[in-house]
Amino acid sequence: MLRKLSDAGLTSDMLFAAGFASIGLSVLSWAVSQRGENKGVDRADRWGIFVGEWAPTFFALGVGLRLEEDKPRR
Repeated sequence: MLRKLSDAGLTSDMLFAAGFASIGLSVLSWAVSQRGENKGVDRADRWGIFVGEWAPTFFALGVGLRLEEDKPRR
């Protein structure tokens, strides 16, 4: 899977950037939901957690791709 991602043009730096962007989007979606919807803090928390769960996946894929990039090609 990691080789396919690498062959598709994705780099580890792109995935690390996506992880950090996900953290920022988590805070932003929480704030927008809390101010824009009259559904209470619970709804805003769910939005923030939903988006925030993407960050570890992006970071893990970034680490995997970094190992793939550092591995000598045959």
